[in-house]
Amino acid sequence: MSTEQRPSSTAIHPGTTIGLVTLRVSDLERSRRFYEGILAFQPIEQADGRIILGGQDKQPLLELIEVPGAAPQPRRATGLYHVAIVFPTRPDLGRELLRVARAGVQIGQGDHLVSEALYISDPDGNGLELYRDRPRSEWHWTNGMVEMTTDPVNIRSMAAEGERDAEPWDVIPAGTRAGHIHLQIGDIAEARKFYHTILGFDVTADLAEAGALFVSAGGYHHHIGLNTWHSRGASPTPANAAGLHMYRIAIPTREGLQEIKERLLAHQIPFEEQEDHIRVSDPWSNQILLSVAAIGS
Repeated sequence: MSTEQRPSSTAIHPGTTIGLVTLRVSDLERSRRFYEGILAFQPIEQADGRIILGGQDKQPLLELIEVPGAAPQPRRATGLYHVAIVFPTRPDLGRELLRVARAGVQIGQGDHLVSEALYISDPDGNGLELYRDRPRSEWHWTNGMVEMTTDPVNIRSMAAEGERDAEPWDVIPAGTRAGHIHLQIGDIAEARKFYHTILGFDVTADLAEAGALFVSAGGYHHHIGLNTWHSRGASPTPANAAGLHMYRIAIPTREGLQEIKERLLAHQIPFEEQEDHIRVSDPWSNQILLSVAAIGS
């Protein structure tokens, strides 16, 4: 199509989700012990130097690729802030909390009104959020913006639910998903243009003065978080360091993917295209795979 043609839609498909997230690690066996032994992921696919991890339903959640001897991501760099794994229920998250605490892993936490979250890092310093959503009926919206904050989590009651109500499991439960990804970027206005204007995500929380922006599809609180807290004007994380290698955005229909392609063309954003896949980088070299995938896959 001509680059002068107007895209047929300006909004991303409402069923869009975050799919498989690929992280670079320095020692694959060490990372396996952490993700499988402590967090209770299970291997789904394995090859030399890489592994795909998931839960009981074998839904791919995380891919780890080994970069031997990789240094941690620099603090002042664009790239991964954290990848967030959402558990089906509060008791499920409580059981994961108990596993992590018993392993002696340092845990941060935050009650965000829409969700309750635990924050940890893997052995390479890759940030992880483990969370559960509150029902959407309990979320509060004002003029299209969702109300979020950071309050203390009632850790004791969450742990008690994990001990009392959850059936024992050695692998994280079916229905666990990659809920969102949070990125360190260089400029909020540029992030808004790329993720909202071009990709078509809705802005759900605009905290530009505080250096953050949250966007989503289909009325979710956020599928992508973007901040400049340690990265305003910074360079991308080196490819030979630990951190984010690529993340997938799953589009439910070919038509939805085509609409994104039209917007990329209209804004003269370079990309690579294969059948049902588009590879593109955001302005800070965060690699994205846009692909067709049925809702819930």
